[in-house]
Amino acid sequence: MKIAELKERLQKATLEEFIQLKQELATDARKGVHTLFRQTERRFALEEQQRIDFKERLAFEDEYRQQGYVRIAGVDEVGRGPLAGPVVAAAVILPDGFYHPGLTDSKQMSKVQRQAALKHLQEVAEIAIGIIEPAEIDEINIYQASKQAMQNALRQLQPDALLVDAMTLDDDIPQLSLIKGDARSVSIAAASVVAKETRDAMMEQYAIEYPGYGFETHAGYGTPIHLQALDTLGVTPIHRKTFRPVKERL
Repeated sequence: MKIAELKERLQKATLEEFIQLKQELATDARKGVHTLFRQTERRFALEEQQRIDFKERLAFEDEYRQQGYVRIAGVDEVGRGPLAGPVVAAAVILPDGFYHPGLTDSKQMSKVQRQAALKHLQEVAEIAIGIIEPAEIDEINIYQASKQAMQNALRQLQPDALLVDAMTLDDDIPQLSLIKGDARSVSIAAASVVAKETRDAMMEQYAIEYPGYGFETHAGYGTPIHLQALDTLGVTPIHRKTFRPVKERL
């Protein structure tokens, strides 16, 4: 078998097929063959570790299921810190058997990874979004706005148990508030990805509506470029007027 052919077969091989190929070529002395086998072994080891990590991050969901809960929603929000744009929350109910290696805290994922995860979630999961606009944030403060966005999302799904990232909601539904929950629970990680990609898309649209602020790059956070744009271009309708850097420029 040629090295190129072996490489192609190994790229598509299951673990059982890999073991069989390795046995068939056990006496092959070519260095390239042994290099391909080592690379494939590392790939399978990485995939197995990903499965173990993923299962560990389903522990809270599994505990709820053992108690009889079925519709378990992960909840997270994005956008507390920016000077402009909405706060966006997402609630996600994953189907039994869901698996997406690499799904974790959205801040630890690349844009490509988040978009792939979002596509998968949209195909198989129940998803709801809650959005609180800047004017309401100014009215009720960002903490209350974050809670309201989460509750707005949850009302659309009607779950029977909640896993919430670092917040306790005013709700009678059983809930667990998990510090750094997006790194500890797959359901919260899923909500984190949905919320971030939703908000980023909104800020990219606002960048077209309000050119010059760089919303497409900093998503409304108080970067030097954003602050300079506030000084030269002024405050827009999507800025949070109770946030100090904005308030100081009114």
